[in-house]
Amino acid sequence: MSKNQYRNIASVYDSLNSGYDYKDLAQFLAKEIQSNEKVKSSLVLDLGCGTGKVTFLLRELGYDMTGVDISEEMLSVARNICVEKDISDILWLCQDMRSFELYGTVDACVCTLDSLNYLVGAGDLKKCFSLVHNYLIPDGVFVFDINTPYRYKNIYGENDYILEDENDLCAWQNEYDEKSRLCHFYLSVFSKTHGDIYKRRDEIQTQRCYSMRQIKKALSDSGFEIIHVSGNFDGKASDENDEKWYFTARAIKE
Repeated sequence: MSKNQYRNIASVYDSLNSGYDYKDLAQFLAKEIQSNEKVKSSLVLDLGCGTGKVTFLLRELGYDMTGVDISEEMLSVARNICVEKDISDILWLCQDMRSFELYGTVDACVCTLDSLNYLVGAGDLKKCFSLVHNYLIPDGVFVFDINTPYRYKNIYGENDYILEDENDLCAWQNEYDEKSRLCHFYLSVFSKTHGDIYKRRDEIQTQRCYSMRQIKKALSDSGFEIIHVSGNFDGKASDENDEKWYFTARAIKE
C-alpha cells in the first residue's frame, strides 16, 4: 500500500465511478451491522474511506462516523464536500490501514471497494485485521468486501477498460500475475481543461489477490469469528465464481 496511489486520480474518482450504487452498498452494510450487533452500534469506522461516499451515506443512516484513508488527496475531496454541505461531525484521519490509531473504541467497522486488496505485503492483512479487532468493542461487527481470485483471473487479467464522463476519461490497463498473485493497474487519466485541451495524468496501482483460506486464517488469527460470507448484497452464499466476497465477522474478546 502506498500513499501515492490515487494521488493523480482523486479529483476525478467520484465522477468516473458515478454509476456505482453506493446507496445499495451503504444499506447492505447497515443491515449487516444491525442484524448481527449484540449492542446497538453508534460509532462506526470506515476504513479505507477514500472520498467518503460510503462514510456520508452511513452518517445519513444515523451513525457517528470516522473515516481513515492513506491518501491525502482522497481525504481532501471528502473534506471539501464537508465544507460545501456544512458537515462538521465526521472525523477524518490520514493513516495507513496497517498502523492506524484511533482515540478510542468503535462499535463497528466497514471496509469496502477493494480497499483490503491494496494490502500487498506479507502479513499486511493480519496487521490490519488485528488493529480492527483492537479498536472494536467486544462482539463488535466488522463488514468488508474483497476482490476474488475469479475477478483477477477473468475480469482483470490482461484486459483493458475505459471509464469516462463528460469531462474526464480513464484508460485502464491490467496485468495480473497468477504466480505472485499481484495485479498491476496502469491508469491514464485525461481531464478537459478548456476547449479541446486535455491534461494527462498517469498512475500505477497494485493489488493482491487473496484466497478464501488466507482471509479466513487472517481473521481467525486476529480474534474474529466469521458470521457469514456472501457473494452479493442479497446474501447469496459465496462460491468460486463470485467477483467479490462480502464478509461479516465479530470481534471475540477474552
